[in-house]
Amino acid sequence: MKTLHCSDAGFDCEGVIKATTEEEVLTLAADHALNVHGVSVTPELAEQLKSLIKEEV
Repeated sequence: MKTLHCSDAGFDCEGVIKATTEEEVLTLAADHALNVHGVSVTPELAEQLKSLIKEEV
């Protein structure tokens, strides 16, 4: 399971995005960023977020 903690991206947020692939995590993260934080994920931001995705068991 791949996970991305919103707080790791610099937001004061306890959100955790979980999915089976990095692409799914990024898609869900983009939706979360826009709907919760009002931030559009640019290609540059997506690359930064990719480095924050962790593998959890």
